[in-house]
Amino acid sequence: MIQLNTPYPATAYLTGFLRQHAARLDLTVSQADPAIDLFLRIFCREGIQRILDELTARAADPRFHKEEMPASIAHFLAHGPAYVATVDAVVRFLQGRDPALALRIAGRGFLPEGPRFSALRGDAYATAPASGARRDAPTSDSSDDSADELAEDPAADPADDPGEDSLTWAFGALGTADRAKHLATLYIDDLADVVRDGIQPHFELSRYGERLAASAASFDHLHDALEGPSTLLDSALDDIARELCVQHRPDLVGLTAPFPGNVYGAFRIARSIRATSPATRIVLGGGFVNTELRELSDPRVFDYVDYVTLDDGERPLLALIEHLREPAAPLLRTFVRDGGRVVLRTDPTLHDIPLSDAGTPTYDGLPLDRYLSLFEMLNPMHRLWSDGRWNKLTIAHGCYWKKCTFCDVTLDYIERYDLASADLLVDRIQALIAETGQTGFHFVDEAAPPAGLRALAERLIARKVVITWWSNIRFEKTFTPELTRLLARSGCVAISGGLEVASDRLLGLIKKGVTVEQVARVTRAFTQAGVMVHAYLMYGFPSETTQETIDSLERVRQLFVADCVQSAFWHRFAATAHSPIGKNPGLFGIRLRTPPGLSPPGFARNDLPFDDPTGTDHDFLGVGLRRALYNYMLGIGLDLDVRTWFPPIDGDAQGGRRARTRRAGGRRGRSRARVPATVPATTVAPDFIAGVLARQ
Repeated sequence: MIQLNTPYPATAYLTGFLRQHAARLDLTVSQADPAIDLFLRIFCREGIQRILDELTARAADPRFHKEEMPASIAHFLAHGPAYVATVDAVVRFLQGRDPALALRIAGRGFLPEGPRFSALRGDAYATAPASGARRDAPTSDSSDDSADELAEDPAADPADDPGEDSLTWAFGALGTADRAKHLATLYIDDLADVVRDGIQPHFELSRYGERLAASAASFDHLHDALEGPSTLLDSALDDIARELCVQHRPDLVGLTAPFPGNVYGAFRIARSIRATSPATRIVLGGGFVNTELRELSDPRVFDYVDYVTLDDGERPLLALIEHLREPAAPLLRTFVRDGGRVVLRTDPTLHDIPLSDAGTPTYDGLPLDRYLSLFEMLNPMHRLWSDGRWNKLTIAHGCYWKKCTFCDVTLDYIERYDLASADLLVDRIQALIAETGQTGFHFVDEAAPPAGLRALAERLIARKVVITWWSNIRFEKTFTPELTRLLARSGCVAISGGLEVASDRLLGLIKKGVTVEQVARVTRAFTQAGVMVHAYLMYGFPSETTQETIDSLERVRQLFVADCVQSAFWHRFAATAHSPIGKNPGLFGIRLRTPPGLSPPGFARNDLPFDDPTGTDHDFLGVGLRRALYNYMLGIGLDLDVRTWFPPIDGDAQGGRRARTRRAGGRRGRSRARVPATVPATTVAPDFIAGVLARQ
């Protein structure tokens, strides 16, 4: 469970690569996406009816305490038949199969409106969404942001506009289709809450069982969940895995688990295949494996899979296929169980496949017409992530910079840099357009190199290939106004990059290679070229003080005011095992804590708890940071003192004041802004960013 709108690219990459070798090795290679199958099997008339039957029976049990019933389930039980009657139509609409339904959905009389719609009945966007609504790119450090992010908006008073329609305020003059898609997404979120609260507590739309796997030193919790009582979702996924096994009769099954929220599902699928076809060999790989299972030692993992491969999968898979044909053939970076122990088999004479030889990804066999777009209204970059289908390509393997001290620069996916030629990339782009009929591309690079982007843009224009694309970059000075205009002409509509901590001192510790002034100039150049800018932000970096956090927020506020960035997201810093900080914590003034449990770990190891002698209360600051950013993206409160976004602390001497704010699009509101006395005032000049841009 990652995205509902587009397949994760790993299987497309590996299928395209292996089919290059199909004739030589007499291979038939197929791919499938059980995640979208699972969603569609649950979010349909039959699936919702089964959920309704189960929860109705449970509610009738006298042991069930109605006063403890979650609001999501109470509303669902009260309107169950309406959900059963409408779910198929809503899914078809979000798949783009029934656009006319937008008129009925937007009329607000067609869908049952549960707790997720409550924001539309009050102060519409004064509150940050709870974690279940997040469909941002799931990462291993995202769990910190899943705390309740309820964030009252000090910049808006619902009494100011008692008759104002919340959707009109949020969408302005946008059309019926977007309104309907937003409402349909809230409807899906309501049902997802029902599934999580009543059926499977580990379920979320973009992650399934994440907390069972994230930095889990022991395999115990995952093993217990796999071997414990099956839920309705477990049974559905078991059925899907068995059906795929019967359909394809595979000799070898590869499972990719890119994030912690995919690990439970991968092992569940492996368990079902093992029971259905004991002779089938199973291999597990993917981003989660590459970062968290490098010290794997628990042999129970191999009750479910036969092999676990590390790093890029092309060469290890090819070596494994040859090994299964001829056992004397060597393996590459592959864990196996031998005599009850886990051992790593590898051969230094085997080398990874260059990007130019990896082949063109293919989506053949994946049901592209069954994916559905969800509407992430508040964060423009997250909307790109979840709305519409994107072909995925890589311009360059690895990172050309690979110096950031928080990053896993010691691992292959960052460390080994390999750039494909522009003409080869355009050839692959044209092949994917011909296969899918779609011209949207997400270049999934760690940081797309400026030289590579320039060459690609020039070849796209010269060969008259029309696409729409977005990618991740570093905000470096090479992105001049001339280059940003060229990228826009080639089809670039959005870029994302790491501003991280908007403090030059901390950017120096990070070895980011940029300054705040430079970021301001680069982001303004992209914005002026018509390219939307998303900034990744970080808080809680080692030695970061409260003052630096407040000053960082002030610089971010000014970047929004200057229209340098339109979208952003705060992440809580996490020290990871494969980063320079994780390997040399003393250089950054922190001390790693030994977690309880196995030492060394038998299963996963990535996030490293640590003590920072600075003593900054990052949990407290994180609430205000997310609250401020949430409102800034709506154009709210951009003229407020940044301290007003932070919650009061007992004993604060709070002064009340009222200020006027204007949201982009004309919404006015009055704030009762309270400044916690314990939060320091910013030391950044109020015209800092404006001055930088004026000097440019």
